[in-house]
Amino acid sequence: MVLEANKRDIGRLQEYQVIGRHLPSDANPTPKLFRMRIFAPNDVVAKSRFWYFLGKLRKIKKANGEIVSLNQIAEKRPQKVKNFGIWIRYDSRSGTHNMYKEYREMSRTDAVDALYQDMAARHRSRFRSVHILRVVELEKTDDVKRPYMKQLLTKDLKFPLPARVSKAVTNKVFAARRPSTFY
Repeated sequence: MVLEANKRDIGRLQEYQVIGRHLPSDANPTPKLFRMRIFAPNDVVAKSRFWYFLGKLRKIKKANGEIVSLNQIAEKRPQKVKNFGIWIRYDSRSGTHNMYKEYREMSRTDAVDALYQDMAARHRSRFRSVHILRVVELEKTDDVKRPYMKQLLTKDLKFPLPARVSKAVTNKVFAARRPSTFY
C-alpha cells in the first residue's frame, strides 16, 4: 500500500525543510546551521537541491558538509482555497530574470506545481532553470496585486453556465419503438 502511494506521488512536488551545515572541525567545532524550504518530488532531489543552493550561497559542498535534518512539511488547511504570491528567479535564453507571480490553489505545493507548469508554458523554462526564492500565503485581499487574481476575490462570485440544455419533460427513458437512423 505504501509503495503504491509513493508511485502515485513521484511526479507531484512535496515541500521539504532541509537543515545542513559544514562538517565540524578543530577550528570550528559548532558550525552555523543553514535551513531551506525546498520543493522537490522526493527527498533525494530535495537533498540534491539543498547542496546546489548552499554551494552557490556559501562555500560549502556535499563533500565537506552534512545534512542535520530533513522533514516533509504538510499543509495546515488542505481543504481551504488560498492565494499565494511566489517570488522566483529564472534563467531564460537571453539572461536571468526576477519575477513575482500569484496563484489561487489549495496548498503551497499545488501553487508551486502551477508555477512550474505556467513557466514551462509561457516562458519555455525547465525545472532546473527556475529558482523559487519565496512562497507567501496572501491572507489580506489588499496584498493581491495581479488583476487576474483580484477578479476572483469579488463577493458572491458566480460562474454562469449559459449553454446548458434543459432536459425536456416529455422525453421518456424507454421508447415504444426502435429509433429510425435513416433520414
